[in-house]
Amino acid sequence: MIDKRLFRLVNNDVRQRAIDAIWGAPDGAQVVLSEPTRNLDQNARFHAICSELSKCGPEWGGRRRSGEEWKLLLISAHAQATEGDGEMIHGLEGEPIRLRESTSLMSKKRASSLIEYSEAFLAQNRRER
Repeated sequence: MIDKRLFRLVNNDVRQRAIDAIWGAPDGAQVVLSEPTRNLDQNARFHAICSELSKCGPEWGGRRRSGEEWKLLLISAHAQATEGDGEMIHGLEGEPIRLRESTSLMSKKRASSLIEYSEAFLAQNRRER
């Protein structure tokens, strides 16, 4: 069995270690190259926006919303606004739910777009405490 390894290709040294790992891998092992996913700073910024909306954002759906609820609302709205992934379906009990993208799997570029969208929404909808 092979241990999972992640190489962030930031310089030639790391690239060489990745190449060495590939040459040493057993037949059937898999290699995946992808855009970098969102970083911790982006994650923290997005959660700060959600928290701020819970404190000074508008009521939504007739009541104040928590940071977690704002997270769901913003991700859904951003997907709708940018034609991202998302699908409305009936849940297991017949309830309407939106299948949405995961923020932890977003590329840095996509996460930046979500943050910009969320900051604009906050700026337009902030109310005094």
